[in-house]
Amino acid sequence: RSPIGGARVSDLPGVPAMATSFQRRAGAGGRLAALRGTRPSPRHGQLLLSCGLPALDSVLGGGVAVGTLLLIEEDKYGLYSNLLFKYFLAEGVVCGHELFVASAKQHPDNILKELPAPLLDDTYRSDLGEKATAAKSEDLQDSMKIAWRYQNLPKVEASPTTSTKFGHYYDISKTMSPEVFQSIKWHSFYLPEELSLQPEMKACNINSAYTKLLQSIQRIICQEGFDGSDPQKKQKNILRIGIQSLGSMLWGDDVCSSDTPEDIHSLTKFLYVLRGLLRKSLSACIITVPAHLIQNKAIMERVTNLSDMVVGLESFIGSERETNPLYKDYHGLVHVHQIPRLNSLICDVSDTKDLAFRLKRKLFTIE
Repeated sequence: RSPIGGARVSDLPGVPAMATSFQRRAGAGGRLAALRGTRPSPRHGQLLLSCGLPALDSVLGGGVAVGTLLLIEEDKYGLYSNLLFKYFLAEGVVCGHELFVASAKQHPDNILKELPAPLLDDTYRSDLGEKATAAKSEDLQDSMKIAWRYQNLPKVEASPTTSTKFGHYYDISKTMSPEVFQSIKWHSFYLPEELSLQPEMKACNINSAYTKLLQSIQRIICQEGFDGSDPQKKQKNILRIGIQSLGSMLWGDDVCSSDTPEDIHSLTKFLYVLRGLLRKSLSACIITVPAHLIQNKAIMERVTNLSDMVVGLESFIGSERETNPLYKDYHGLVHVHQIPRLNSLICDVSDTKDLAFRLKRKLFTIE
């Protein structure tokens, strides 16, 4: 199968499984699974990579599948969505993946300098484990105070008491050391610089910024050996693509400032072409979108349909919930709007729907 997956013969209706004496050579089918920072999903066989937050991985069905798009609907002030964006990139650095970072408001160099440092110290992990045990005892004491509907719900966030090659934890109070980046290859796309280098161009009713960004992504995929249709001669690797605040006015798009934008289909056409590029390559993409600013709900529905996974963050800052005693331990809610159906009829749905996040001194957690 291709790295993006595909139906097996035994999966097709009406086709029985056949006994055969054929034996696959050891290692022949494990080439994709041997890629750093990835693992095959036991549910649908897709190759998964971590988004940088293990709790969110479990909510998304085990991780982000190679060849798919994760869309983050930004919170009101963009504080927490920016953290998820950096987690995704930091996980790529730790796993040795190649990065492509695009932004219109912050230079990619500065974004990479602000990536959180990985928590690889076992003593710190054991310390977190002790804190988790103490928290559980407090939960038992408070169990009579909690409504019965929430009392038996499982905790999504697990403490990092054991080391794992898939998914890491990060300390947001520290930044990643520059030495870590020396072995990492990365590419940047800063819109103000790109517009100054080349004259404006518009193709297929997509605005100039989106056209330039698509051309840059396509060039990296083809030239750096991530194109699945073209056999790679060098060692295989994963390309992580991060695009910050897509659809905002800084990208030259007016979907956030008008009910009837001039380029009403620019954003959706961009996502349509982008998904085509992702599907045939060893890559995965995270995009943050200021969904709360998009007044035209039809556009947001199209954006959701053109994404594989959609997660919305609702911050309590400035809202009535900030003072609500029910949410006193949390900083916002997590809304999982869409999970992909990969090689199956139904998606891998989490056991619990009530998700909240909180920002501790060093960790961002989802529970």
